[in-house]
Amino acid sequence: MSRSNATLVVLLALTACASVPRVGAPSNELGPAPAEADRINWPARYGPDRSEFFVHNEIDVAASPEVVWAELVAAEAWPGWYEGAADVRVTTPAGSTLAADAEFSWRTMDQTFVSTVKEFSPPYRLGWESYKNDIQGYHAWLIVPTATGCRVVTEESQFGFLTLMQKVFVPTKLAALHDRWLLELKRRAEGRMR
Repeated sequence: MSRSNATLVVLLALTACASVPRVGAPSNELGPAPAEADRINWPARYGPDRSEFFVHNEIDVAASPEVVWAELVAAEAWPGWYEGAADVRVTTPAGSTLAADAEFSWRTMDQTFVSTVKEFSPPYRLGWESYKNDIQGYHAWLIVPTATGCRVVTEESQFGFLTLMQKVFVPTKLAALHDRWLLELKRRAEGRMR
């Protein structure tokens, strides 16, 4: 990348890095559940139509929503089967699984985050916010029952300087990691059904 292009990217990033209010703040509340059961409940500020970076991944799983949910919320076990997670610790409440309003620290995409669960509706909906000065993101999970098990949808919406760097230098990395997360989640859940 030329020096002028790099300067332009930095200037664009700095002007686009307006801080995103935390989920639950009056300007970034979780909206009401949509009429359709198969859509993500996005906090107002994190909606895909407003994000600077957005990824969508989904997979069909031949396992019940309850089995998939049990694997998904066992956060401290993720590093054992998902390459995109390391050093996961559920800190509030203490324990190894996610719960309503849980806070967890972890390493992903070469960054350390503290994430807070904002939506927790077993066994169908899970969403957390990861909030740092240089990147803010909301990661949502939706488990939709099907005739053969369920469809698992995961989406992430991001803002901030690091988001713009990711978009320019590694635009497909997050989607590829989420694909692998879903494939391993499917393998584990379907294995438990056998």
